[in-house]
Amino acid sequence: MQNLDPTLKMLKELTDANGVAGNEREVREVMKTYIAPYADEIMTDNLGSLIAKKTGDASGPKIMVAGHLDEVGFMVTQIDDKGFLRFQTVGGWWGQVMLAQRVTVVTRNGNITGVIGSKPPHILPVEARKKPVEIKDMFIDIGASSKDEALEWGVRPGDQVVPYFEFQVMKNEKMLLAKAWDNRIGCAIAIDVLKQLKNQSHPNTVYGVATVQEEVGLRGAKTSAHLVDPDIAFAVDVGIAGDTPGVTEKEAQGKLGKGPQIILYDASIVSHKGLRDFVVGVADELNIPYQYDSMAGGGTDAGAIHVTLNGVPAMSITIATRYIHSNAAMLHRDDYENAVKLLVEVIKRLDGMTVHRITFD
Repeated sequence: MQNLDPTLKMLKELTDANGVAGNEREVREVMKTYIAPYADEIMTDNLGSLIAKKTGDASGPKIMVAGHLDEVGFMVTQIDDKGFLRFQTVGGWWGQVMLAQRVTVVTRNGNITGVIGSKPPHILPVEARKKPVEIKDMFIDIGASSKDEALEWGVRPGDQVVPYFEFQVMKNEKMLLAKAWDNRIGCAIAIDVLKQLKNQSHPNTVYGVATVQEEVGLRGAKTSAHLVDPDIAFAVDVGIAGDTPGVTEKEAQGKLGKGPQIILYDASIVSHKGLRDFVVGVADELNIPYQYDSMAGGGTDAGAIHVTLNGVPAMSITIATRYIHSNAAMLHRDDYENAVKLLVEVIKRLDGMTVHRITFD
């Protein structure tokens, strides 16, 4: 067992927790435990997003910092007569990272270990072996001998199925490997932002938000933003890492350890120019490292938040992460800590006049 400092212990508890979209309760309880000591009030919206309120100046603007609780996973849809589980993906998956991976089936009677399987390649025609197995042809094997046995163990259609992986500090201790960095790292950033502001004055009210169901349509961002009604919003999430073999700078610019990513554009939002310029100005002033990126596809909670009510100046700040939407992803601790530092310093400067200038100038 690794000897973990308090930050790493928090990251381990957040990432080890199970929480596919629509089933975020376990993660929400971990999040609540860690963020409650730094909040004046804890709320939830009716979908289950957690909202932690920290008041600096009650007459000042409202600032929302949002990560999302849910991770990509699966849902049991059928149990066949032999006890194998058919499933539906929940969130985006690439079939090539799924086969032979261990999963956890979360049932009413407790967790059951399973493995994703398919027809053996040895019995396939030569041409079929050259093609990736389609997700519709995969199943989950929990070791049951029949449908009745699976039912007896507590498995039911609708149960969530979660990738299995235990948090790991790499040989290079700055490199952290875990499932569900997408987006427990955003939740951790929201916790630490409130923690850093605990004994500091700030000219606004900050809402550390952990949204639900981001991976299936930014749904909790819509409901939580409607409840908060923010003046400024930041979505904190993972971004694409472009520092692995075969990836060009044109395809992805992000590099682990080079600072949080300022997202210029994605399929859900054109980042607010005034807010983006302000954030970059603070980073430059304080020599906080950062890097730019843009994504033609995909999106973050900022995409839903910025079109809430009358519109919200919003942008995404992300952590470059390798191997997202798989059983194990990797990021750099310095990027996480610099994202927290940047957001805290930005928030300390967001008074009413500054927010008005960002919004309307």
